[in-house]
Amino acid sequence: MKGRIFVIGLGLIGGSLALCIKEEHSEAVVVGFDVNEEQTRLAKMIGVIDEAAHSIEAGAASADVIIIATPVTVAEQVIELLSSLPLKEDVIVTDTGSTKKTITDKAFCLAQKGICFIGGHPMAGSHKSGVSAAKKILFENAFYLLTPNETANAGEIETLKMWLQGTKAKFLTVSPEEHDYLTGVVSHFPHIIAASLVHQAASAESSSTLIGRLAAGGFRDITRIASSSPAMWRDILLLNRPVLLELLDEWQQEMSKVARLLETAAAEEIFNYFQTAKDYRDGLPTKEKGAIPAFYDLFVDVPDYPGVISEITGYLAKEEISITNIRILETREEVYGVLVISFQSDEDRARAEKCIKHYTNFEMSIG
Repeated sequence: MKGRIFVIGLGLIGGSLALCIKEEHSEAVVVGFDVNEEQTRLAKMIGVIDEAAHSIEAGAASADVIIIATPVTVAEQVIELLSSLPLKEDVIVTDTGSTKKTITDKAFCLAQKGICFIGGHPMAGSHKSGVSAAKKILFENAFYLLTPNETANAGEIETLKMWLQGTKAKFLTVSPEEHDYLTGVVSHFPHIIAASLVHQAASAESSSTLIGRLAAGGFRDITRIASSSPAMWRDILLLNRPVLLELLDEWQQEMSKVARLLETAAAEEIFNYFQTAKDYRDGLPTKEKGAIPAFYDLFVDVPDYPGVISEITGYLAKEEISITNIRILETREEVYGVLVISFQSDEDRARAEKCIKHYTNFEMSIG
């Protein structure tokens, strides 16, 4: 497809979308703008975009598709600016924000000018940020939720999907309200719970200094999403406040039920509580990407001898397998430690497991 695509916000998401579009539509021209001029310069230098715009006004004027890849609060300001500009008659405007009701309501100012707005949320991310972390495979097999307003027609939705087909994502069309509820349940609320568990551990540490040391293992893993950007989650909570207040109320009822089971020492009911949760959790898809970026961890039981870590990383480097993180859960003399290696994808983890198995007899498991 020919056309000009204007990406506003050249971070991980905006940069990755630009790469996907360039890969799929070689005749298209991808123009980029970021308030951070260094990000714009870098995006042009490494080939993420074809042209750099010196302003939103300049880049939007001739665009066939405008992608707003900024935080939602910034996107609302961009939408207001776009509504005052002389855009192309058939331009499609979309965003990448993780909440949709407020942004769709804000986009009514575009609809009043006859400009098509289709909300979008590619449900993928990475531990890295910035345009230098952008990659074409970021959205592959991820869900990409579209939340068109009532003025967008089926043809415009299909056109946007065609422009974005290089993402190799799975497109789902839902209402803005349904989107915010779905992401509230499987993404936003779990982040609140993770943060609350960390707060509880921090408070408990005043009573016992061992808390911090013991929390370095499994506790650190189950709360790792609490390390996400505080500014981003502040905005998400405020923008999805009604849904999260409802979920918090339901959570308190759930915890009250658990408290009653404990108070009455209802052994069978407690067992069933955990069994039901286990059955549901074990039945969740393992090959699909969900709302929270997956962590592709490989746990390797390693003996504690000098050079064992460099030995393993050397094998991985020999097979050109990249890792994103590496750490030791426990290592003492004559005791096997657990080396946790994190990868960018399930494919990389599988290759690493095969590689280590080929060169060693170390036991491994996936997390």
